[in-house]
Amino acid sequence: MNDTFLLIGNQSLPASSGATFERRNPVTGALATRAAAASLADAAAAADAARAALPGWSALGPNARRGLRLAAADALQKRAPDFIAAMAAETGATAPWAGFNVHLAAGMMREAAALTTQVAGEVIPSDQPGCLALAVRRPAGVVLGIAPWNAPVILGVRAIATPLACGNTVVLKASEICPATHRLIDAAMQDAGIPPGVVNVITNAPTDAGAVVAALSAHPAVRRINFTGSTRVGRIVAKLAAEQLKPVLLELGGKAPLIVLEDADLDEAVAGAAFGAYMNSGQICMSTERIIVDEKIADAFTAKFKAKVSTLVAGDPALGKTPLGSVVGQSAADSVRALIADAVSKGGRLHEAAPAKGTLLSASVIDGVTPAMRIYAEESFGPVTTIVRVKGDAEAVRVANDTEYGLTSAVFSRDIARALKVAEQLDAGMCHINGATVHDEAQMPFGGTKNSGYGRFGGKAGIAEFTELKWITIASQPAKYPI
Repeated sequence: MNDTFLLIGNQSLPASSGATFERRNPVTGALATRAAAASLADAAAAADAARAALPGWSALGPNARRGLRLAAADALQKRAPDFIAAMAAETGATAPWAGFNVHLAAGMMREAAALTTQVAGEVIPSDQPGCLALAVRRPAGVVLGIAPWNAPVILGVRAIATPLACGNTVVLKASEICPATHRLIDAAMQDAGIPPGVVNVITNAPTDAGAVVAALSAHPAVRRINFTGSTRVGRIVAKLAAEQLKPVLLELGGKAPLIVLEDADLDEAVAGAAFGAYMNSGQICMSTERIIVDEKIADAFTAKFKAKVSTLVAGDPALGKTPLGSVVGQSAADSVRALIADAVSKGGRLHEAAPAKGTLLSASVIDGVTPAMRIYAEESFGPVTTIVRVKGDAEAVRVANDTEYGLTSAVFSRDIARALKVAEQLDAGMCHINGATVHDEAQMPFGGTKNSGYGRFGGKAGIAEFTELKWITIASQPAKYPI
């Protein structure tokens, strides 16, 4: 069991009220973490600490910030065993998924280190004689990062890495589901020697989440907000930000389609679809929730896919004997099972690797899914995917776009020109040809369209999200004014 405290100005503190909350292991029910339950005063203190640290951090040279970011990446990797243990206890994640989280998060920190010398502007030609016009980028200020539990190290680090590279300071609001995991991120930052107040971490009781986010959003020092999570909560965050006229970057839900055209390599398509659908028990925003297959090869694909599904059994991640671990909690398991039951009652053909046991849901697939079934449109966020059979490329595109979401997608075909034509018609922020829908790299512009949010994390695209663009002119000769 972890006792987890707030981090405010590099001080590890209990909540000012002394309040705590508990997170329990989703498999065993044992106490996983007891964490400080921040008050609104604590939230304000964290934002104040970030504001106080801003002048020194933003004035630090880019190479100095780069060195600290590189040290932070190394510190994250050194703490990999701690992250693996915390994720297993708090979220039911397997060791490979937790280890991958640390690996990619360290890569994100290194990419952010590289960005410190790329926060650049430009010289713009002016029509005014003797006028030099510049566009320069400056730190926005304090950034509020709100991270989820499902890929906690990746998404927790992503919430802070580029903002820090751009000279901002940060308040990270940890998920109530994995407070110890998120607090470990800042432990690594402290290991690296990050100055006091540059990164602050707030943990809060689930019942207080709305009030804490509202207080932080309204704090005058906070100038940017980024949120990764559900579309429902994203709308709330967006409204709070709009009330304060503060830009917000949102990466929200998904219902990712994977299209298998008639000329696809079926073995590659099966491998990509299975990875995309079942990695981390399908609890990834990019998870393959819809496999759209041309009817000419649907039977052959489905037979191969069912064989793969049969190997993906869930078990206690602490034992490390199964490819799938636990879903995050019993309510999540119940929600997935309800979607499956609805589909089966309406004619869906279910194949599952093993019966469910509490929060241990093995892989399952439903063939013959139609719009009449809830699972056709609703995000399942669990180890279940669907097969929709279509006639030709045009219908495949129509079905793929028949969703409120638009985060990621995939197309499998041996004809790259054909696949590219399909990809260009998909209403999604990302598309992978002959690759899985689950794909993230630190330097790429990551984000979605429609109800999957707006804005882009990653690489140079992230710089624009976390800086202010200022126009400066320098007159080198006297101006002539009309009055």
